[in-house]
Amino acid sequence: MSAAVTVRDLRKAYREVEAVAGVSFAVERGEVFGLLGPNGAGKTTTLECLLGLRTPDAGVLELGGVDLRRHPSAARRKIGAVLQSTLLPERITVREAVRLFAALYPDPVPPAELMERFGLAAVAGTRFEGLSGGERQRLALALAFAGRPEVLVLDEPTAGLDPVVRAGLHEEIRRARADGCAVVLSTHYLEEAEALCDRLAILVRGRILAEGAPRALLTAVEERHRLDLEASGPVPEAWSHEIAALERGRCTGNRLLAYTRRPAEAVAELARRLRAAELEVVALSVRQVSLEEAFLRLTDAGAAAGEDAP
Repeated sequence: MSAAVTVRDLRKAYREVEAVAGVSFAVERGEVFGLLGPNGAGKTTTLECLLGLRTPDAGVLELGGVDLRRHPSAARRKIGAVLQSTLLPERITVREAVRLFAALYPDPVPPAELMERFGLAAVAGTRFEGLSGGERQRLALALAFAGRPEVLVLDEPTAGLDPVVRAGLHEEIRRARADGCAVVLSTHYLEEAEALCDRLAILVRGRILAEGAPRALLTAVEERHRLDLEASGPVPEAWSHEIAALERGRCTGNRLLAYTRRPAEAVAELARRLRAAELEVVALSVRQVSLEEAFLRLTDAGAAAGEDAP
């Protein structure tokens, strides 16, 4: 059985700027796949090509085994989408919008069921112009589910929402996965990606730098531990670069902050130097780097590589 989503060697340029430069990934049914990257990385362009909103310059795009570029109508029947902003006629009511979208599909979810599921029953008669930001996003998600999609594409769906509304949308995304839907999610929230996604891809300058399960991405960062030492007196600056097991270290007063691939060796050498300098340990922590730190390291490295490229 083919993957629910297949993207292979996708390319899209705007004049001299290559926004997407050979992106490839696949998403299985019942899986949430996240796209992470700084602004301008190519996330939105990738999703717009996947939705048929932009025409790629090259590449293969398949939804449930259907080639989007050759059979766009058949492929689009399989997909639902929530973009960064949802705009509908200001005077259309929630009930009218849900009924309209449901009428576009041969086997839609009943409108009353959609409104109840997404907490819209109480505002069914409210016009779009009178909805709050959270209500608009819940409506957008309801419309995306109207046709029982096999694939759900979400482009920063929780941006600007309060924590309560965001938590509700997270539950709907988990429910979609449990129902066998393939979800492609773009987000700037690292904690959201870690909580929701089965796999992640980090995009920088239109290329995927790393891909894998959220915690597995930490293995792409060589300095996998962060060391934070507070001593009873000033820590010599020389230690930050003399201790071979420490990387990207810096000393500020009584503190030393650094990263390390060999935490046991780093702590042993620090202990020896502290004894020799007659300094006491006030506090010492060694922890695995967070997903956010790994993300920043990978994107920084990718940006630097791009600047060095001819």
